[in-house]
Amino acid sequence: MVHDFASATHATIHFLRQRFDLDLWMATRTEGNDWIVLAVEESGYNVKAGTVFNWSDSFCSRMVEGLGPRIAPQSDLIDVYRTAPIASAVKIGAYVGVPITKEDGSLFGTLCAIDPNPQSEQIRDEQGLIELMADLLSSILHKELAAADATRRAERAEAEAARDVLTSLYNRRGWEQLLEREEDRCRRYGNPACVISIDLDALKFVNDSQGHAAGDQLIIKAANAIQEVVRLNDIAARVGGDEFLVLCIECTLDNARVLRDRLHQSFNNAGVSASIGLAQRHPEKGLSVACEEADVRMYEEKRGKKQLLADSNH
Repeated sequence: MVHDFASATHATIHFLRQRFDLDLWMATRTEGNDWIVLAVEESGYNVKAGTVFNWSDSFCSRMVEGLGPRIAPQSDLIDVYRTAPIASAVKIGAYVGVPITKEDGSLFGTLCAIDPNPQSEQIRDEQGLIELMADLLSSILHKELAAADATRRAERAEAEAARDVLTSLYNRRGWEQLLEREEDRCRRYGNPACVISIDLDALKFVNDSQGHAAGDQLIIKAANAIQEVVRLNDIAARVGGDEFLVLCIECTLDNARVLRDRLHQSFNNAGVSASIGLAQRHPEKGLSVACEEADVRMYEEKRGKKQLLADSNH
């Protein structure tokens, strides 16, 4: 039964693969030059959900630009398809592709199919049906994306009890709860997301030299510095004594780098020394791996600072 965009995409590509004898059907999301597979049915191509291709290499990028037809029963007869980089990496004899759009008409992704063998010219007669299926997916998508902010607000109200008493940021339980919900959206829609890991450099020294009350004030200053720069949709949490995490929602790596730089500046303004690591979610790995990668990069920065200090003392 079709309840949402995810189930609708699976039902659509299953129907189309049953109706048309093409080996691979998939629904995709484009984000920059990433072409992300959201749902797929295939045999022989070894493509799975979460696989990322280069958008600029694809037939679909050329179709969207209007350079090639939406249906090519013999794709090697179309110059822009025959010369596309993907054609030299994968055997493609026939191609079908139509856009899936956002509510403002901009591109979300594509509903597309390929087969290693050329197909009958009669498949062109089915273009209206395939476009209708893509339009229906677009309509379902519009409704779900419009409701996304309301859904997030409801999730955060539900997680309100999972707040850190000292800083009012989410605690580890709240972080894990909201991270899981956002990971589901990332898988469903191919949303970009990044994780920023933050660790204070001097909390132990402050606790030992000035007492835990001073250490608590340092933690509060750090939390305030984070809250000053994160966006409304982002999730900020204190997950340990001096450990903080920020989930940058629907955020590209370039935009997350800007946020990381603003965090450095905010900490400097507050007189807080902190090490920061950043990682982007990869569609095949998920947010949990991005958290681990952000931690690794944060510790690399921390080690670099210690090395610089050691070198300066020699």
